[in-house]
Amino acid sequence: MSKLQEEFNAIIAKIEERITDEEELGFVKQQIIDVSMLYINELNKVIDISERRVNQVVENQRILEKKQNQIESTLSNMEKEFFVEDEEYDFEIVCPYCNYEFVSDIGADIKEVECPECHNMIELDWNEDEGGCDGHCGGCHECGEHIEEDEDSEDATESENDEDM
Repeated sequence: MSKLQEEFNAIIAKIEERITDEEELGFVKQQIIDVSMLYINELNKVIDISERRVNQVVENQRILEKKQNQIESTLSNMEKEFFVEDEEYDFEIVCPYCNYEFVSDIGADIKEVECPECHNMIELDWNEDEGGCDGHCGGCHECGEHIEEDEDSEDATESENDEDM
């Protein structure tokens, strides 16, 4: 028996001790039962409202988790699409040794590729060294001195050619 039931029975026993008239005792007991039922009905209403609210929160949580999973999936796809580091790309390459043109799948981590025609190794320049020539470009002819023609030297050459005529 629950504690509430024990306390209710103790109250009824005290009332029975005080009221000796059977008709009055029956009336008082019925009134106590009616008041108790009113409280129980109100408590049941509160419990029902609470259960509906909890169920709505659970449903909202389920919806939010579904949306979160969709967002995470979308972000994962975006990450794969935009932040791919090891993806290979098709590059058109002209061999500096034999002038053979070919297309090759090359990833950013590849530093050199072999020409399929002459089998020489071609060093790939990914512009990682923004410091300039390292002595192996077409402008310095591997001598270490970079040969660049500027407009002043072209003008001077043209002036000399004009004077010769």
